Amino acid sequence: MRLSNFDYSFPKELIANFPIKERDHSKLMVINRKDESITHKHFYDIVDYFNPGDLLVVNETRVYPARLWAVKDRSDAKVEVFLLRELENSLWEVMVKPARKVRIGNKLTIADGVQCDVIDNTVSGGRVVRFNGIPQETLYKLIDEIGQSPLPPYIDREPTDEDKIKYQTVYAKRRGAVAAPTAGLHFTEALLQKIRDKGVKIYPIVLHIGLGTFRPVTVEDLTRHRMDSEYFEVSAETAIAINEAKAKGKRIIGVGTSVARTLETVTVSGFQISPRRGWTDKFIHPPYDFKMIDVLISNFHQPKSTLLMLVCAFANHPLIMKAYKEAVKKKYRFFSYGDAMIII
Repeated sequence: MRLSNFDYSFPKELIANFPIKERDHSKLMVINRKDESITHKHFYDIVDYFNPGDLLVVNETRVYPARLWAVKDRSDAKVEVFLLRELENSLWEVMVKPARKVRIGNKLTIADGVQCDVIDNTVSGGRVVRFNGIPQETLYKLIDEIGQSPLPPYIDREPTDEDKIKYQTVYAKRRGAVAAPTAGLHFTEALLQKIRDKGVKIYPIVLHIGLGTFRPVTVEDLTRHRMDSEYFEVSAETAIAINEAKAKGKRIIGVGTSVARTLETVTVSGFQISPRRGWTDKFIHPPYDFKMIDVLISNFHQPKSTLLMLVCAFANHPLIMKAYKEAVKKKYRFFSYGDAMIII
């Protein structure tokens, strides 16, 4: 399939610029792959679609407030510093704006007594900076205090303190993402407990979602597109639980495309996965035969995005595009703070 096959139109007012007041009160579209039916519920109804013995896999990555402001040395010029990922203790890959004014050798002041040196350029146009004389945990605390939540580019407003809470899943633990695994934003602690009470076990993986999740696909031939690498971890405990569930014929329910990509990355043979940590640039698009995920929970994604392509690969392309048209007609809220679907 080609890039143009994943385009669709929608009115811009359907983009959810703010989170819904109650996480689990968003709309839920239920898509049945067998009979191709589409029904409309609310997310708190999702418990009805779980069976005893199912295994729910969540991504427990935690978004950090990656957007900082700095002043360049020997000037009053303000520079935006966007923390992409920590390469090692005190060493970070960042994006800077305006990039043309930030060069190797510059010193950037983030806060009183907190400075970083620009020591290298990256092939993607970013910079490598080293923070001077500040312990890692102290730097993390400072970032949490003064950083802004890295909201997606299609959200047309400045971040607020509320975003530090709402642009985060209730089970987020492992700091490292600059974008939230948005399918998980709808879960509350109470809803997760209802799911457990139904006999469903919940296990975590980690995939630190990077800024590349918003990078547009620019080639019509999808085989020429290259994904940015993202760090992942699948523990031995999670791998054993998934393998045992698959062996018993139980369903694996993935919360979001990040879970689906991670589990497909660590599939070793048949319906088995191995515990592993590393980097994945796996690009899933039709046609693709999923080995691990039996049910997928997802938000509604941007046109021509790799996320939409994965969802189309999981169900089937005509069914998903039909579902998106119906979502527009029914005025679903789109993208990160928007509504959800479950594909069974």
